[in-house]
Amino acid sequence: MSMQKNVESFIGCDSQYDEAGIVLFGAPFDSTTSYRPGSRFGPSAVRHESFGIETYSPYQDADLTDSCCKVFDEGDLELPFGDPLPVVNSIMDNVRTIVSDNKIPFMVGGEHLVTLGAVNALYEKYPDMHVVQFDAHADLRDDYLGTKLSHACVMRRCHDFLGDMRIHQFCIRSGEREEFLFAKSHTHMHKFTTEGIEDLGKALAVSNAPVYLTIDLDCLDSSVLPGTGTPEAGGISFMALYEAVIGLIGSGARIVGVDVNELSPMLDTSGASTALTCKLIREILIALSINR
Repeated sequence: MSMQKNVESFIGCDSQYDEAGIVLFGAPFDSTTSYRPGSRFGPSAVRHESFGIETYSPYQDADLTDSCCKVFDEGDLELPFGDPLPVVNSIMDNVRTIVSDNKIPFMVGGEHLVTLGAVNALYEKYPDMHVVQFDAHADLRDDYLGTKLSHACVMRRCHDFLGDMRIHQFCIRSGEREEFLFAKSHTHMHKFTTEGIEDLGKALAVSNAPVYLTIDLDCLDSSVLPGTGTPEAGGISFMALYEAVIGLIGSGARIVGVDVNELSPMLDTSGASTALTCKLIREILIALSINR
């Protein structure tokens, strides 16, 4: 299947669909946000503000315009407000198309619930898939205010079909006691830091298991990225996140999908949160391209 390029693309993501190895798309949804809404505006803000950074990465000495970097920007999905189920289904359908064409889906949220659609679609092709999560919150509630489809429940819903010990959680520092008890028996939780990511990367590389990477930006300290719906003190720095994520990709782990979510651009009027997100996306796109 061939898709048409979005009118405004993320900087350097100018490839046609047929030649691309990575497909970038936005999932502008935040209807289950429990504190401060606004992440629905994250994907469009990231795309527009990406022109404030360069395509070149001095960290990796590589450029989004290099021949190995073939990224197609699909634009934002047209998602309904309110009921999250059709949103999850729409994301699933889109990711199925991308994966059927042997490309890596890269989703920009939106709230964290959007991850469920992508993980579910990829699980259909890769039933042995693992999920690596960077997040301040465990997201392991069985329900939140009576609903099972919520950004507070997204990892629990992923666990429903992935099963035990296939979700690896880093930087977690917030949640109900029951979530942490659940994690002891059902996930690999690394509280507060990225410690353990290097060993995990090596193990995943040896096993050649498919890996989905999901990054909730509130894993960063709120002094570093205040523009998010549920900021949580005690987080990590940008460089700690960069080194963990790029290290994981560079370890040889087989990354089959990625998302970056929970940027609420209007909650940081300085624009620094959006600029940080743009830089992180650039670095991940380059690393995926180099290691693909």
